[in-house]
Amino acid sequence: MKAKSRVESPVSAGGVVYRRNGGQLETVLCGRLQPVRWSLAKGTPDPGETLEQTALREVREETGLEVEIDGPLGSIDYWFADRGKDVRYHKTVHFYLMVAVGGDTDQHDPEFDVVQWFNAEDALKSLAYANEVNVLQRAFNLIAESDGAGPGERV
Repeated sequence: MKAKSRVESPVSAGGVVYRRNGGQLETVLCGRLQPVRWSLAKGTPDPGETLEQTALREVREETGLEVEIDGPLGSIDYWFADRGKDVRYHKTVHFYLMVAVGGDTDQHDPEFDVVQWFNAEDALKSLAYANEVNVLQRAFNLIAESDGAGPGERV
């Protein structure tokens, strides 16, 4: 009988970056080509970093944008495996709502092929992972609430 796979529990942090452009709510997504798969910026903490510091650094590196944290968005978790190492991973990613305060998407690091702004509706349709769609919708709902829209109104 084969022994059970080892389970590891990595943690990452990232953010949903937003801005207003002519009254339109926009968010930035990161993409890998062939075919393009859009996702939110996120990454692994460096030693001694808080989750907030990790989120700010990873978003800055992966998007090229300078950002500030508006607040927490909660976390997602998912499983994946490395069959070659016989390891199963239960990953948790903590997300923060962030506002862009400077920088340029042309300055993103090479981890992604393309980084671009999307209007809210197109961003929700473009994300590759359902759990990230849920995070993005949560972010848009929080923004709508802070703008004075009712809690049930979608952006």
